[in-house]
Amino acid sequence: MTATVAEAAIRLHRELDDIGADARAVELVQLLASGGDARISLAPETGLNRYLSAPYPRDVLAYSSSTISDISPEAFAHLCDRFETLRAQPYRDSLNALRARIAAALDLNLDEARIAFAPSGTDLEYVALACARDQSAGGPGEGASQAVHNILLGADETGSGCVHSAHGRFFADETALGAATEPAAPVDGCADITLVDVPVRCGQGVARSSAAVSADMMREIEAGITRGCHCLVHVVHGSKTGLVLPSLSDIDVLQKRFGRAVTIVVDACQARITSSAVRAYLERGCLVLMTGSKFVGAPPFNGWALIPPQMVKRASALPQGFRQIFRRAEWPEGWPGREALEDSANLSLVLRLNAAIFELERFQTIPIERAAALIDAFESAVESYLVAALGVARVCPSAAHERNRVAARPIEMRTLITLDMSSLPGLATFAEAQALHRALALDGVRLGQPVKCVRRGDDQGDEQGEGWGGTLRVGLSMPQMIRWSTMADPDVANTLERDMKSIARAIEARVSPG
Repeated sequence: MTATVAEAAIRLHRELDDIGADARAVELVQLLASGGDARISLAPETGLNRYLSAPYPRDVLAYSSSTISDISPEAFAHLCDRFETLRAQPYRDSLNALRARIAAALDLNLDEARIAFAPSGTDLEYVALACARDQSAGGPGEGASQAVHNILLGADETGSGCVHSAHGRFFADETALGAATEPAAPVDGCADITLVDVPVRCGQGVARSSAAVSADMMREIEAGITRGCHCLVHVVHGSKTGLVLPSLSDIDVLQKRFGRAVTIVVDACQARITSSAVRAYLERGCLVLMTGSKFVGAPPFNGWALIPPQMVKRASALPQGFRQIFRRAEWPEGWPGREALEDSANLSLVLRLNAAIFELERFQTIPIERAAALIDAFESAVESYLVAALGVARVCPSAAHERNRVAARPIEMRTLITLDMSSLPGLATFAEAQALHRALALDGVRLGQPVKCVRRGDDQGDEQGEGWGGTLRVGLSMPQMIRWSTMADPDVANTLERDMKSIARAIEARVSPG
């Protein structure tokens, strides 16, 4: 992105005046909107990316962390302060420093997890494929890798581009290295991949149970093994609607039954996950994927993979096509084929990652009791001033037989609430909710994008979503909770009441009459 576009964005959004829109701030905005694929670029006419967010602080009403976040004023100021230091630091040293900080923030040590970096959650799927290659066969670099049977979980509730990257294909017109690519074209060296999706919701949109999901997974694993494939099995810890599937106990059953024939990857890209949950997955030998642009609250796009050391020891050489996607320092030292990657730097990714870890470190200082109280206040405000005031319903974030246990969900999942808006005039369909979401965002009210999880009774619909009802998502972010953690309880309650009432009024103003 050019400096001219960055300057235009700043002129459109005067919030930077408070922290000084000087030449350094302009260059920072330019870099934060670069070094990724086209999704990160800012449109000159809006100063926003295609998700209608920005890599600079904005004075908007935002509960959109389930989709994407703007950078906080504190993180932007932090990057301004460290800008010259980060610019001068070698790429390898920058990423190694971030590895140490991530491990410390998650209460891990670098012996418990190796860390790979990627410019987006979609790119992290390539890391999962690399971890699955030849895991069942033995030592590093031993000849041709096995074919991989990739078992996705809830493709509709993960990133849309992940279906391509999980299949070993390019998902955009260019990569973060600036390489021109063709969406859906195979990445060289990733040809032997079959892909299947196990749904997390039934045809009527109701969340499935862990037992049902695990049974489908077992059938797919058995089918993959019969064909001579190694199976890459996805677990979701925080889907677009806050689902966690399958349970740890069902993961244990899968691992006991299939052993080294499977590699398990945990999609925690929402980053709504506690340190204890991360450790529980790693102790089971699972790969954990996280991003910093959703709940963490940093600018898009940035992500990291926590890789059990035994996976690195058994790894095969990276596919040749990864030379178009990754830089050398982004992979853990000792990974076969790492030295063939381009030894260049992506300062833009370093900046976005630094913003993310800055927020993660601040968030981890909040006592768990205080975090729980803030989440209770958030849920109460949504129930009172959105659900009850608008006459809409919450989408249940668990299977039908668990509906009375919503309050017992993992605390991190309670930071996200999905609303069924389909009973309101003009919001009966998924497409109508998408239009409302965009209109609200352009007018300074940012919520999470609609998700296909409410089935319309009059139409089974099609893949374009005509059979799905309108939804919106309301989610907390780390910067919000950090800000509120030092406020008195009445002030937090008043802030949430004001915000939820403002969201309700904005929705009511745009809902068509019956």
